[in-house]
Amino acid sequence: MSGNKVSRQKPCHHCKSRSASAPPGTSMIHYEKFWLYRHCSSVQQRDRQAQKAGRLFSGLLAMNVVFLGSAFISSIIFNDVAITLADIWILLSILKVLCLCWITYYLLGTSRQPHAVLYRDSHAGPVWIRGSVLLFGSFSILLNVFQIGYSAILIQCKSKVEIVFPSIEIIFICTQAFFLWHHSKDCIHVQHNLTRCGLMLTIATNLLLWLLAVTNDTIHMEIESQLREVERRFAGSNETTSCICPNTTICKVFQKGYILLYPFNTEYCLVCCSVLYVMWKNVGRRISHDAPHIKPKFKLHGVVLGPLLGTMTVIVGICVFMMYQIQATGSAPNRQVFVMYYSYYIVLLPLMSVVAVIGTVIHALEKRELDTVKNPTRSLDAILLMGAALGQIGMSYFSIVAIVATDPRDLLNSLILSYSVLLIFQNITQNVFIIDGLHRQPSAAGGETKEEQNHEAYDQRRVSMLELGQEIRKASLSYIQSYSHLSWKRRALKEISFFLVLCNIILWVMPTFGAHPVFENGLEKSFYGYSTWFVIVNFGLPLGVFYRMHSVGGLLEVYITA
Repeated sequence: MSGNKVSRQKPCHHCKSRSASAPPGTSMIHYEKFWLYRHCSSVQQRDRQAQKAGRLFSGLLAMNVVFLGSAFISSIIFNDVAITLADIWILLSILKVLCLCWITYYLLGTSRQPHAVLYRDSHAGPVWIRGSVLLFGSFSILLNVFQIGYSAILIQCKSKVEIVFPSIEIIFICTQAFFLWHHSKDCIHVQHNLTRCGLMLTIATNLLLWLLAVTNDTIHMEIESQLREVERRFAGSNETTSCICPNTTICKVFQKGYILLYPFNTEYCLVCCSVLYVMWKNVGRRISHDAPHIKPKFKLHGVVLGPLLGTMTVIVGICVFMMYQIQATGSAPNRQVFVMYYSYYIVLLPLMSVVAVIGTVIHALEKRELDTVKNPTRSLDAILLMGAALGQIGMSYFSIVAIVATDPRDLLNSLILSYSVLLIFQNITQNVFIIDGLHRQPSAAGGETKEEQNHEAYDQRRVSMLELGQEIRKASLSYIQSYSHLSWKRRALKEISFFLVLCNIILWVMPTFGAHPVFENGLEKSFYGYSTWFVIVNFGLPLGVFYRMHSVGGLLEVYITA
């Protein structure tokens, strides 16, 4: 018997002498026969099976809650007598109270246990995502305040549930925003199943709140009925509705504020769902620290044309937005303001599509390898980009059908048709560019040239007032040298990424703060009907706003790693 294998039989003295005389490193040990290796393997296998079982159970819980809530919400569309809006609010209030109980338990109990958070995902919950949660959460709180005020004024014809529900919503938004701001990066390692179920329940609640916001047009219909009531009064009719907003300034402010802030609530629900999903994927996750994570810094060195052209685009867009808001918010919107609005998009969208295609070609010409490391945040980014783009793409196809079926040769209709086609193409090309860039490994230099590193080291020393002029001159020379030392591929990617960042910012600002020509031009609304087009717009518009905001984060990541 040879001495290079571990056997259960007692080896002979001759074998022992041969094993002792063998040079070190020549023996081949079958580690799978050791009990310790078998024990560790079984532990790892049981851990993976428990992780899969926990994800499956929590996913089934969320699925059942979403289906139950969707059945309730859909029932008011088909039979609003048996199931009322107040019943849906009661169901959602119960879910929000359960979520608040779990979040409070996580903050005070789970996260404070020993060895609860051993790792933190550096990619999860970036500043811009958490800032979006706070921004949209603040606007959502203000929206609920306006709703409470509006219902309090009309308390004689409103249910008390319409005051209680927004109050619970405010508490839920504040608690959830605090939870996501402080714990979005957690990789929790205790109470896995409870944490997964709590996260999935919170995701399901946010999805139902988003679905209710998409389909609930109660206040909008009330405003439309009040406008018809005014028209009947001018026509001499004595018929009156039972619930009319008094002709006071405060009631009009609540109405206008509610309509203006309505998209922010749906946006808040979508952002929270994305952050909560990453936390759910990170439950029980172990992050390797063998290779230190070097995060490239955001620097403007090496970019000139991108910021210049992007700033010009933002300035022109702000001017168009202000002119549109002044004209379109009047009693009779001018047709020319819609022509101006769509013309701006028709000029900008092809330019964005062309630079995105150029950036994709440059990615194909680069030598950088693909980053194949498992990353839940990056996978979710790609899914969200593709999913959120469906909002604008879907609305564009609905507009195309409405225009082709009516009068496509009209000036405004032809502009809307061109805008819809170009928007579809722009979303597709930009998604390809961003997703391809996110899966590329960062540059070997970490985004810094030697001149930049020397300049940073020199900045750490104290300089006297006499050396201030030399410092300014050295900073200018460092910027010029870093621009000249960048390869043309990296320089082009930085220019393209920064230009698209600024373009997406202005395309995010315009629909977010009230520019909704798809609902105000009247074409699609008259073709599909008010209620149908209201649901389509409330489904597609928040997704479009979310897509622009998420594109900014993805493009900044592409810019940093270029």
